[in-house]
Amino acid sequence: MNLRAHYQTIVPNLFRRVPITYRRERIDTPDGDFLDLDWLDHPDSRKLVILSHGLEGDSSRVYVASAARYFRAHGWHALAWNSRSCSGEMNRTDKLYSHGQSEDLETTVNHALATGKYDRIVLVGYSMGGNLTLKYLGTMGENRPAEVTHGVAFSAPVFIEHSADSLDRRSNFIYRNKFRRSLLAKIMAKEAQFPGRVDLADLEKVKVWRDFDYYFSARIGGYDNVEDYYAYLSSGNFLAGTTAPVLIVNATNDPIVPRACSPHELAKTHPLIQLEEPTWGGHVGFALRGKPYNWMDERALAFVSHEESKGR
Repeated sequence: MNLRAHYQTIVPNLFRRVPITYRRERIDTPDGDFLDLDWLDHPDSRKLVILSHGLEGDSSRVYVASAARYFRAHGWHALAWNSRSCSGEMNRTDKLYSHGQSEDLETTVNHALATGKYDRIVLVGYSMGGNLTLKYLGTMGENRPAEVTHGVAFSAPVFIEHSADSLDRRSNFIYRNKFRRSLLAKIMAKEAQFPGRVDLADLEKVKVWRDFDYYFSARIGGYDNVEDYYAYLSSGNFLAGTTAPVLIVNATNDPIVPRACSPHELAKTHPLIQLEEPTWGGHVGFALRGKPYNWMDERALAFVSHEESKGR
């Protein structure tokens, strides 16, 4: 992986600033947990974009805040929801969040619909959030609310095992160490809440990322083996069921999401799945020099606006 890919991944997310002031709302989940939702309201609109962040991200991340501001400037409400444990407070139940926990996105969508304020909702997700967006649409199928019209996913690990393996590359040590340090802190906090979920002594057995998922992530998620866990996480195993148009944008120079993560064969035959693979952008980067927004903002709005103009 060349330095340009890492530059395009790290610099836009580390050095760009997107000030934003959300309105926070806490809602309960059906299993007794909570989700924190951050709203950017529009004074006169009945359209809503729901934004899903990446692994160990939250609603304040540059790519989320940028999209919220961009869509609002073009006549949309924005809702950036935070996965369990990602809003600054540990969640209540014995499980954390994951790439496959699309039921929390479903809870968020249903809550937005219950307000009666929105005639149209589109879903935009980044990395893990992109995978959640695709899995939600794939699993909902014919049960998809009519108001939810489109999905867009950037840098999405549609087949998660390939992304997990990519973290073991020597050139990806920055991302690997960052994720491991952050996730381990949450796993230790969860073990303190619910003793016996994992054995922290197993850290000595972790040699590759699949080991980390086997001993910790899968077990926290209630899975006994990593293969079944990855099958549950991967939206590629569910995406064929979508009844809404979806756009998947995975850069070919993404250091974390290799090409094997993308659903190439499905995109060739499924009329509602559009896969784009630009040669630049890195992982959730896609910066535009001198602009107060990024290319992902432009592309997402253009996709849902074009589809809207064709009629639903």
